[in-house]
Amino acid sequence: MSRKYFGTDGIRGRVGEYPITPDFVLKLGWAAGTAFRKQGKCRILIGKDTRISGYMFESALEAGLAAAGADVQLLGPMPTPAIAYLTRTFQADAGIVISASHNPHHDNGIKFFSGQGTKLPDEVEQMIEELIDQPMTVVESAAIGKASRINDASGRYIEFCKSSVPSGTSFTGLKIVLDCAHGAAYKVAPSVFRELGATVSTIGAQPDGLNINAGYGSTHIKALQAEVLAQRADLGIAFDGDADRVLMVDHTGALVDGDELMFIIARDLHERGRLSGGVVGTLMSNLGLELALGELGIPFVRAKVGDRYVLSELLERGWQVGGENSGHIVCLHHTTTGDAIISALQVLMALKGRGQTLAEARQGMRKFPQVLVNVRFSGGADPVSHPTVKDACARVTERMQGRGRVLLRKSGTEPLVRVMVEGDDETQVRGYADELAKVVAEVCA
Repeated sequence: MSRKYFGTDGIRGRVGEYPITPDFVLKLGWAAGTAFRKQGKCRILIGKDTRISGYMFESALEAGLAAAGADVQLLGPMPTPAIAYLTRTFQADAGIVISASHNPHHDNGIKFFSGQGTKLPDEVEQMIEELIDQPMTVVESAAIGKASRINDASGRYIEFCKSSVPSGTSFTGLKIVLDCAHGAAYKVAPSVFRELGATVSTIGAQPDGLNINAGYGSTHIKALQAEVLAQRADLGIAFDGDADRVLMVDHTGALVDGDELMFIIARDLHERGRLSGGVVGTLMSNLGLELALGELGIPFVRAKVGDRYVLSELLERGWQVGGENSGHIVCLHHTTTGDAIISALQVLMALKGRGQTLAEARQGMRKFPQVLVNVRFSGGADPVSHPTVKDACARVTERMQGRGRVLLRKSGTEPLVRVMVEGDDETQVRGYADELAKVVAEVCA
């Protein structure tokens, strides 16, 4: 399907630049309300992260939805997976999240969940896109939608997260540092872990509308590493701005990425006889994950990069666990989308069950050196398919002689080409990645 507005994760861009403008978002709200209202009256939930532009876009969406005759229920700042969960439990027709995830405050975006708490089907996104390009109308006055606020949304979601571990579970004695990225998890995440008995301290938990993801969170892990060491904590947990990604830091200050966390979760489920099928990773997943799972007899497949593709593969195969090395992990036996808090809880349960530290648990998987270099481009022709770039990739692949792999892809959320090289020798891998990045940059110039 050719998409005019929707990317791999909704619609995203710089605030004030088309299409991330109040007038477009107003029209988007109307189009979405019209699409969902085709079966009659509908109800749509709206949540957001902590960036300042969320106020503006929340109002625009509310007006557009009301004009289409849709009732709106506002959740305020909440993790993206919370909107998926609450949309499902409130039996709403759809949920909308105002967030640009791990991006800086000057970006924002709009993404949707179906009434089942899953990504929208392609045909629904296509319908919304077609409606955006039509003249906006307003329903009869008596049919205009109403807006209300769900005041107990946080409490409902906290209890849902806690329900993902067995009743009576206690993490008493566990000292945790949480990095909330000054984002959507700043209130609910500390409550979840404290209520389960852990000793919790926080960083990145004072949002001001402008500091989301700024120096904190899963994309800026150094702050958490330093705090874990300073506090002599057992581990640290880092969320991104909308709390659908999670990374961890062990007691030595070492980063534990999404591939390693997926391994720890899958191994625990497998050992307890509760893993259905195998694990879905992506083209970016470390070769070490595939090999470590293989040694346990756990099947592994790769999907295209993007949580929607991971989820699609999981649903098609009837499997439970999948995700990305960035920390977007899906545990379908608990929820319908990537959820940083729930994923972190599954890791803590695995550690508790094995009586291991995070540093010990990660030893079951040996990561291959993997170097990722981002090259910015201005759009237009796809540099990945350029003959010069393809020839360079072929030369590097041949020189690696089957002991590694090369992957180039365009980001689905930013104007970047991601150059990834993986192999046995880190120095060699880094050299190849820099070499290919230079070729891509020259083509993009």
